[in-house]
Amino acid sequence: MLESQPQPAAAMRAVAVRPHIAVIIPALNEEETIADVVRGIPPALADEVIVVDNGSTDATAERARQAGATVIAEHRRGYGGACRAGVLATPHSDILVFLDGDGSDCPELMNRLLEPILAGTHDFVIGSRLRGRREAGSMNLAQVWAGRIAGVLLNLVYGIRYSDMCPFRAIRYDALQQLGMQEETYGWNLEMQMRAARAKLRILEVPVEHRRRAGGRSKVSGNLAGTIRASGRIMLTFARVLMAPKR
Repeated sequence: MLESQPQPAAAMRAVAVRPHIAVIIPALNEEETIADVVRGIPPALADEVIVVDNGSTDATAERARQAGATVIAEHRRGYGGACRAGVLATPHSDILVFLDGDGSDCPELMNRLLEPILAGTHDFVIGSRLRGRREAGSMNLAQVWAGRIAGVLLNLVYGIRYSDMCPFRAIRYDALQQLGMQEETYGWNLEMQMRAARAKLRILEVPVEHRRRAGGRSKVSGNLAGTIRASGRIMLTFARVLMAPKR
């Protein structure tokens, strides 16, 4: 009979090592807010913070770097493209957390997103601003209704209930890789939710607080043209992913 050998101390430590967690923040001209966002991320929960400078013309990159983030440049404009660049910059990670750089998301609530993944019960956890507490003026009516309409449609198609397309979310790295994300624009969040549902990932939506942006100007809700462009891209994303063949 083979006798079990004592496990080397190094191997025992490796078994107990916590998964590597990276936070990805796409940012475009967020010099007023980005440093506070980076500093607001709990150090005990994040092994690295990556700010993707998406062609800023202000001091966003410098202030993010001074706050302790790793800054990479993605000059091709596009929210989804910036998120993808952040993912490519951290192939060694086990869990990815995404949030915006305008101060509206609450990084101090990261544990709500991470705990179900760390516990092994879920693969993808998305924050819901509509189910949580929202500061007055933090979301316009178009954003609220877009989340609700998308939730109804995705429930009809995939049988999963989303209430929001909140950018504050966490996902296992290997789960994200299997989704085959393609969207370069603001449709990235919806594409992730649709592909996650289609892939039958273990999905959880949790309430999160949401604040008004701490500074600067929104590229989506700050003006009518931005809202229309973002809405158009989201609708195109829905149609494209819905008609795409299953992987």
